[in-house]
Amino acid sequence: MPCCGVLCQYETNKLVRIQSVRLGSLKWSLNAAILLFICIMLLWNRKYQEFDLVVSSVTTKVKGVAQTHLPGVGDVVWDVVDYSGPLQSKNSFFVVTNVIVTKNQKQGKCPEVPLKGRMCHTDEDCEKGSWDQKSHVHDTPTDDVTVRTSGIKTGSCVRYDVLKKTCEVSAWCPVETKTNPPRPALLAAAENFTVLIKNNIRFPAFNYIQRNILPQMNDAYLRSCHRGNDSLCPIFRLGDVVREAGEKFSVMAIEGGVIGILINWDCNLDRLMHRCQPKYTFRRLDEKESNKTLYPGLNFRYAKYNTVNGVEERTLYKAFGIRFDVMVFGQAGKFSFIQLIIYIGSTLSYYALTTVMIDWLIGTSCYSAEVGQNYSEKKVESVQDKQKCILCVSYVDENNIRLVKKSQKKKRLQDSKPISVQPHKEDSGHLRAVLCLLQPAEPDAQPPLDHKPDPRPCRPAWCKCGRCTPSSLPQEELCCRWSDGACITSSPLFEQLVLRRSLLEAVLLYRDPLSPPADRHQPSALRHCAYSQYISWRIGVPPEDTHPAIPSCCVWRVREEYPSPDGQYSGFRPVRMASMQACANGEL
Repeated sequence: MPCCGVLCQYETNKLVRIQSVRLGSLKWSLNAAILLFICIMLLWNRKYQEFDLVVSSVTTKVKGVAQTHLPGVGDVVWDVVDYSGPLQSKNSFFVVTNVIVTKNQKQGKCPEVPLKGRMCHTDEDCEKGSWDQKSHVHDTPTDDVTVRTSGIKTGSCVRYDVLKKTCEVSAWCPVETKTNPPRPALLAAAENFTVLIKNNIRFPAFNYIQRNILPQMNDAYLRSCHRGNDSLCPIFRLGDVVREAGEKFSVMAIEGGVIGILINWDCNLDRLMHRCQPKYTFRRLDEKESNKTLYPGLNFRYAKYNTVNGVEERTLYKAFGIRFDVMVFGQAGKFSFIQLIIYIGSTLSYYALTTVMIDWLIGTSCYSAEVGQNYSEKKVESVQDKQKCILCVSYVDENNIRLVKKSQKKKRLQDSKPISVQPHKEDSGHLRAVLCLLQPAEPDAQPPLDHKPDPRPCRPAWCKCGRCTPSSLPQEELCCRWSDGACITSSPLFEQLVLRRSLLEAVLLYRDPLSPPADRHQPSALRHCAYSQYISWRIGVPPEDTHPAIPSCCVWRVREEYPSPDGQYSGFRPVRMASMQACANGEL
């Protein structure tokens, strides 16, 4: 059963093969470079693998003991319970490095601290039952949750000292007065504390489990390993962590801060290239410049309570320290045939760069202009839109060729304004062929075109030569002249170059040497050959994508010489006519 429609059709692109050693060598060199780049990226980025993100859990254990002298308290030994503080959260730990102590606080009434804007003159300045909601402005915490408040105002304005009076508050008295941390830090010895980080990871897609304490790490190894000679050691000295983050521990310990411990797992789970080990990096996460932030460092408050003579007392500690946040990133890859095929398919488009580059090279002056022109003619085929048909018009009283857009509003061609004017391009092939075909004695010298025209009946208004015939088609309303004068059909050259039967038969025989004589003697063949001769004589080689238009007087003169037996003519059709040069070159 014969197939029809688009179901039984196949379309493919047209290829132009250029025989050139240089272009062929360039093509394969570019293809080899692209292939090398694709292979490097395939191996470097492991594009042949399927990847899964890490799922992680972290536990830490800090070790270290320090002794420091606290003003008003004496020598105090700090162990892990004392300096760890309550700021323990998921994947982080805190170490106290500096402290401000306020001893023997009891519940009672006392004047609040006389900071700027908080002094009073009378009891009316102290609202009973209120508290200072902006008290954190006078403190130096890093978190809004650690707001310093003096207490609840009693409504009385009392004397703080000889010169100042402040509002009386119900609070833990005496209230904290010192705000600036000691320098140097009281627990600077925390630099030598160590932390053991235990990190368990899992890649669910591959059901793979791993930990940063590798199987070969035993007790003896953990007791002796050091970051200086083993990058996989899971025990870290706090001073080394701060130093590798680009900070100085003694400076950071004064006001505190936040350090990030980043663990990156980049695992290759292929059997021949198995690798799954952690990589540790460190960086500071908070703003370290005190003069660039309103709340530098990190601090919090906590208290130790006791009872003396039945009265509850406490010692208030304002602790400054460093918080270490452990953050785990990573992925694991395993060979996947599907991912390999997807990568290969996506990279095939890179080979189009070779075609783009070579096409650009041929089209520019970097390569042979002759080769570039020939390549463009073979590869590119221009198709003119019928609605934008450009007609080529030549007048006998002008030396230029006018390009006129075909009117869609039934406007006659004679009155249409040209979109551009171009010089006449001689058809050298036509001229040489005509000179060879003409007999030596012909033609005689062309007489001047100054005789009076032989007017036709019903001469149209747009006719300038007096020999045009009215037409119902606007594109046929064209005269051989732009201004009044003699018609080109009255020239002896018109008889010799356009109407002469022997010349037309010779041209037809030249085009088809094996055609029978009867075909060459047919009026239709002679008539169309005469049209072609006129175009090659008066227009030459038409500009690209244009259609030559023959004046009405010339058309009817040719029809009178070689009439149609039935008197029917097809009329004007915008079709490119073949020149003698095209025939001579074997293009048609």
